[in-house]
Amino acid sequence: MDLPVQAAAPVKVVTAAKAQQEGDTISGRASVIDGDTIEIAGTRVRFNGVDAPESAQLCRDAKGKNYRCGQAAAKALAAWLAKSRPVTCMFVEWDRYGRFVGDCYRADGEGISAWLVRAGHAMDWPRHSGGAYANDQAEARAAKQGIWQGEFQPPWEWRAAKQAPKSEATSAPVRLLSGSCDIKGNISKKGERIYHVPGQRFYNETVITTSKGERMFCSEDEARAAGWRRAKR
Repeated sequence: MDLPVQAAAPVKVVTAAKAQQEGDTISGRASVIDGDTIEIAGTRVRFNGVDAPESAQLCRDAKGKNYRCGQAAAKALAAWLAKSRPVTCMFVEWDRYGRFVGDCYRADGEGISAWLVRAGHAMDWPRHSGGAYANDQAEARAAKQGIWQGEFQPPWEWRAAKQAPKSEATSAPVRLLSGSCDIKGNISKKGERIYHVPGQRFYNETVITTSKGERMFCSEDEARAAGWRRAKR
């Protein structure tokens, strides 16, 4: 589903070799393909470090009703981009699908990946971001924005389940995240990243300071994937 976003600036198209060698940018008229992908002058651009629900993916809203969260993310992105044109993306890499992966910005300088996560339309993807958008995600989660209003499956897990053999897909448990995220990710004085789950000895006295890089997690799997370890007590 393409949602056109108009832009007045001229289009600059770069070749793969030039982008890789010079770290070039691509800028101009964009069409929204889905919540984390746009197209500029025939070049597919994947936003770096975030993952949005797929177009066919269903999430549950605050009332437990299913809705197409991927489509909602795409529509919200198109409306937000239309407020400040054009889009400019700085090259990071080419992905396995041949897409230009980049750090993208509106004309006013607002970072698109950060906005998507902060608005609850995409997740920080630690595997590719190194936790760059963890604070934005914590903000969205606390405010129950977008997908955090109810329950949803992380996009990368949703895709894996769809691609798995039918026998595996039907037997594998589905992990749903929600805005009720109560695992505390604390950074010790030695700089060690440790998470505390409810019921552990120091859980209640642990205070999370997001400005220091500390954060809340929705599951232990999420915490471990981000590079944190469980407290010993």
